[in-house]
Amino acid sequence: MADSEALSSLAGDPVAVEALLQAVFGIVVDEAIQKGTSASQKCHYSIQKGAAFLGLGTDSVRVVKADERGRMVPEDLERQISMAEAEGAVPFLVSATSGTTVLGAFDPLEAIADVCQRHGLWLHVDAAWGGSVLLSQTHRHLLDGIQRADSVAWNPHKLLAAGLQCSALLLQDTSNLLKRCHGSQASYLFQQDKFYDVELDTGDKVVQCGRRVDCLKLWLMWKAQGSQGLERRIDQAFALAGYLVEEMKTREGFELVMEPEFVNVCFWFVPPSLRGKQDSPDYHKRLSKVAPVLKERMVKEGSMMIGYQPHGTRGNFFRVVVANPALTCADIDFLLNELERLGQDL
Repeated sequence: MADSEALSSLAGDPVAVEALLQAVFGIVVDEAIQKGTSASQKCHYSIQKGAAFLGLGTDSVRVVKADERGRMVPEDLERQISMAEAEGAVPFLVSATSGTTVLGAFDPLEAIADVCQRHGLWLHVDAAWGGSVLLSQTHRHLLDGIQRADSVAWNPHKLLAAGLQCSALLLQDTSNLLKRCHGSQASYLFQQDKFYDVELDTGDKVVQCGRRVDCLKLWLMWKAQGSQGLERRIDQAFALAGYLVEEMKTREGFELVMEPEFVNVCFWFVPPSLRGKQDSPDYHKRLSKVAPVLKERMVKEGSMMIGYQPHGTRGNFFRVVVANPALTCADIDFLLNELERLGQDL
């Protein structure tokens, strides 16, 4: 079952599809029965794509409500499951998100896991973006309950800045489920009489055959930085995001969408012509046009790039993701000064 930020939860890469495949494997139901998965309103688009690739159809994905901060509402998840069952559908997977793409929201995993346990549903957590927070003793509470997930997607190439691509699918299962899902027993490639443990061969356990050794990137970085070094990288990102928020509060023309809980800082730049005019009937329409103009200007100047997007009923706003380990407070100051310079005539 999914919620819009939670639907985002199947992480935007092949591991999301694999998690769905694992949940589907072994489920035998009449083809006339509609199968169901759930995700939140803020989930990743790959949830819908995964359902399409598997032949379940995008209509089989049910969207669970998210609260004002973009977190899945467990009570609505329970309601959606009951509705699906009353309609004759067979819910089998719930996709939660730890670190949504836009707002950086973390779904309440303990409460969601309770719902899944009551109904016997597979719990997948898209921690592609937020999973690295587990390395921080200070901030890992954001993922409380993730140990109860059946599968977790994690992308070290995101917050940890490992080389692209570096994605992991973590499973509770110890029954060699991946091979049972994907194995084709192609003896001309995967001989079973080798001199070493053939369980080490991964080629027959995944959707694709040939692939890069992504785990080597993570291993080398971990060896070089150490656990403490990676923890400092996470904590520094949170600290810089906090610095950006506090600096915005001291300057005219910056309006936060909400106080961030992660390193996604979402805000509007309110140009001089719109300041003090929040009650104007066309205020939000005009404000929504500011971000695209400023994005064009900064790109053509070659000074920086900041993403923007609408979100639900909110018009276009900027989203600064503070993740680069090389960033400093001076870079944050430059960002704010540059926005003020580029938007001073708007």
